[in-house]
Amino acid sequence: MIERWGAEIVVSRGVVHRPAVLPGFIAFAGETWFGLATYHVDGDACEIVTLNSLKPSRGVGTALITSVKEAAVQAGCKRLWLITTNDNLNALRFYQKRGFELAAVHRNALERSRELKPEIPKTGMDGIPLRDEIELEMAVGV
Repeated sequence: MIERWGAEIVVSRGVVHRPAVLPGFIAFAGETWFGLATYHVDGDACEIVTLNSLKPSRGVGTALITSVKEAAVQAGCKRLWLITTNDNLNALRFYQKRGFELAAVHRNALERSRELKPEIPKTGMDGIPLRDEIELEMAVGV
């Protein structure tokens, strides 16, 4: 978690998550792991808290999303959602191709997130200022 997320915690929508204690799925090939997804169920909604693939463009992320979606349906969820940041253009493309839709842009949300997790940098990918949380969602179990 520290290597991929900069700390042992992840903050989304003002909530501190500890991925190491959340339910999740690991993608393995033999004894080598290639991906990890963690999630949190709250009522009839399931949030994908973390999604990491060490082998992009090989179906690892898609398989992990499918596993989380199945867990969400089994838990009685109607909504699968996640947060990404305004700089993460690859994630926006990836999630939309897999059926997620833009639900909200939470402007300047990272100011509050930095109060909870000071390790969040001011600048993200491609030199884009890190400011906003982008919420994506899909209906499940309907």
